[in-house]
Amino acid sequence: MRRAVNPETPNDYPPNIQAIIKRRSPTSAWLDLQLLEIDSDEGWCKVAYNLGEPHFNRFGALHGGSIACAMDDVLAIAAGLVLEWGQIAPTLEMKVSYLNQGGPGRHYAEARVLKRGRTVNFLEATLSREDGKPIATATATIMIAEMKKKA
Repeated sequence: MRRAVNPETPNDYPPNIQAIIKRRSPTSAWLDLQLLEIDSDEGWCKVAYNLGEPHFNRFGALHGGSIACAMDDVLAIAAGLVLEWGQIAPTLEMKVSYLNQGGPGRHYAEARVLKRGRTVNFLEATLSREDGKPIATATATIMIAEMKKKA
């Protein structure tokens, strides 16, 4: 069931969402990630990114690497929704297709698990401008692994 994410109640969500609410990664902070909606049963999420000059190429458009970074970020969030406590979801491969130019402002990304396997998940994502025009799509293969404990 899809539901909005309320950062005031982190314990109401799966472990990966709790962790993001409590402490965003430096990359998510650089992208100004905002969790909007999730569906843990489906492995789906919708997030927003506020992108600006630090994310631009020298021509004033969103840099392809910044876009790929946002895609990897949202895909990892969706993958984490179907994991059990103590599991992580490292990306094995990702393909990004650039569709339109992005600029400054709010962008929305949605990602979902297409197929969950025993050790591998297959996912897809879309990044769109605030006006709804798609900037990029991505597909990814993400491994399911046990988190290693520090010695």
